[in-house]
Amino acid sequence: MSDKNRAVEKLQGKFEASILEVKQDRGDWIVTVKKEAIIAVLAFLKKECAFSMLTDVTAVDYLGTLDDRFMMVYQLTSVAHKDRIRIKAPVSEADCRVESATQVFGSANWLEREVFDLFGITFDKHPDLRRILMTPDWVGYPLRKDYPLQGPGREPYKGRLS
Repeated sequence: MSDKNRAVEKLQGKFEASILEVKQDRGDWIVTVKKEAIIAVLAFLKKECAFSMLTDVTAVDYLGTLDDRFMMVYQLTSVAHKDRIRIKAPVSEADCRVESATQVFGSANWLEREVFDLFGITFDKHPDLRRILMTPDWVGYPLRKDYPLQGPGREPYKGRLS
């Protein structure tokens, strides 16, 4: 594990005011930024640091534990430099929207649709934001921690009856 990373140093130099936290965990660098800067940060990493592949977009629900309920997570890979970086952005429940990363990485399209479908986070400027896993008439967002375990309107499981 190295104490320095070329991409993290460049990010700190360019986006100092937008960076909330920088840490290293299990050999991966994790940079938390303000959600308003997420597109600029992703574009910078792609163009200036050769992170050409967005491998995953997901979210985490921190219901009741953090000020901002959700955390958007973007996992990027630089094949040229054999490097990975995770970019995170906090999202409040009151303003549950983030700008779409599809304008930087085309691969974000279906990944953002999945986050929208399961967490209810809206992506501004997304080309086709609609449910991808649940039916269009589904009520609620199944990966939110306050979602009922049995689904909406179903009796709780009581175990095997015989």
